[in-house]
Amino acid sequence: MKDDFSVICDCALHRVCFNRYILMTIMYVADFKYLRFIAKPRDFIFAGGKRFRPALLLASGQTFGAPVEVLLNTACALEMIHTYSLIHDDLPSMDDDELRRGRPTCHVRYDEATAILAGDALQSLAFQAIAEHQLLEPQTRVRLITELSRAAGTPHGMVAGQALDIEAEAREVTSEELEEIHRLKTAALVICAVRCGAIIAGANETELDAVTKYAQNLGLLFQITDDLLDVTATEQELGKTPGKDARSEKATYPALYGLEEARTAATKAHRDAVASLSSINRPTGTLRHIADFTLNRSR
Repeated sequence: MKDDFSVICDCALHRVCFNRYILMTIMYVADFKYLRFIAKPRDFIFAGGKRFRPALLLASGQTFGAPVEVLLNTACALEMIHTYSLIHDDLPSMDDDELRRGRPTCHVRYDEATAILAGDALQSLAFQAIAEHQLLEPQTRVRLITELSRAAGTPHGMVAGQALDIEAEAREVTSEELEEIHRLKTAALVICAVRCGAIIAGANETELDAVTKYAQNLGLLFQITDDLLDVTATEQELGKTPGKDARSEKATYPALYGLEEARTAATKAHRDAVASLSSINRPTGTLRHIADFTLNRSR
C-alpha cells in the first residue's frame, strides 16, 4: 500500500525523474571549472527530503493544465532555495544542528565556510534556472523571479520569518506574533510554489486567488505539524534532531497552546485549505491529497 507521498509523486512527477532533472539543471547552469565545489550543494540536494515544494508546484501547474516540462525548472528552483535555507539554518550561528535528512549537516561534514558557500550557490542557481528557461516567455520568467524573490527574502518572506523566529527565542510571544513567524518562515515558500505553478499554467485571477488561500492555510498546516513532530517524533522518523524547538525555547504552537490545541489548529488549517479549492472548476484532487498528506505526515 502506498503512503501519501507516493500518491503525490505519482500524480505530479516520479521522484527519481525529478532528482535526475534537478541534477541536470545544476550541472547545466554551473561552470565545470568548479565541479568539485558543486558536489557540496549537490550532496545536500540529494540527501533525501520530501520534495514537498516542487511536488506542490507541479501539482498546482498540472491542475490548471500546464505540461510537466514547462514546470520543471521552477520546481527545481524551489527545491534549491529550500535546501539553501536548510544548510544555512543548521549553522552554529543559527539553529546549530548536526543532523539533517538523516545525515550530518553541511558544516559538520565539511566546514562552516563550505556550508555558507554551498547555500549561496544554490540560491543563485535557483534564479538562474528560471531566468534561462527557454520554454517560458520572458515576461513569465520575470514574474516567477519576482514571486520567488519576495517569498524567499524580506520583508514578506522566509528570511524575514527566520529573523523574527530568532528574535522570539526565550521570550513569550502572542498568537499574532506566532502566526506571523509561521506565515513568513514557512508559508511564504509554500504559497510561492502554488502560485508559480498556477502562473505558468495561465490560471486566471479568480483561480489564482483561490489557490493562494489554499496555500496560505496549507503553509500554516505544514508548520504546525512540523512543530508537533518536533515534540512527538523520533530522530529516525524526522531525519533530524527532535526536541530542538523546546531546548532552543522556540516560538511554536505546542509551546504556546499545548499539544491538543495545536492538533485542533492543524485540523482547522487543513479544513480551510480544502474548502478554498471548492470554488475552482478544475481537477483539484492532487492538491487535496497534499493537504491530507500534510495533516497526517510522520516526517
